[in-house]
Amino acid sequence: MKRASTQQVLKCLRKRRGRHDWRPNKVKLTAKGRYAVTAMVDLAVYGDHGPISLNEISERQSISQPYLEQLFAKLKANHLVLSVRGPGGGYRLGRDSHDIDVADIVASVDESVDATRCGGKADCQGGEMCLTHELWSDLSDQIHRFLKGVNLASLVQKNQVRAIATKQTLDQYDQIGIQAVQLTD
Repeated sequence: MKRASTQQVLKCLRKRRGRHDWRPNKVKLTAKGRYAVTAMVDLAVYGDHGPISLNEISERQSISQPYLEQLFAKLKANHLVLSVRGPGGGYRLGRDSHDIDVADIVASVDESVDATRCGGKADCQGGEMCLTHELWSDLSDQIHRFLKGVNLASLVQKNQVRAIATKQTLDQYDQIGIQAVQLTD
């Protein structure tokens, strides 16, 4: 088998530069995973006084209600949330917030955080393992361990999360006050 010269390889790489598969993979959590985590944190923050409706989460977090319905079907199937029917119904956490970690939430909506180009299959380069597969695979493992070590309770206790929750609550009261003034005028 004839080997390509360095010049030929460089020429080939220059031609491929504009193609998507030439660029390194980015570690990215999609909107589905981020929205699921955000909705679960909302539930942990606001759910102390009873079930929370998807409409409330939708308004506070600017996530469409139909999208939340899809996410909550998966969260419910994985026992991370419980639904409460009837007037005043909605959702509540399926377990204590200390027992729900971010990795569980992400996995429940069929997401994974993978830094490899091959999805962890080790067939990154023409069906073979690439030179840096282990590096990216180890990074994926580190990310998973990190997310596994962060639970909802620890997120709710963060000062910034509590400050944002307080602001959201005040904004809701302002909206109700504005609506009440508009109704009486």
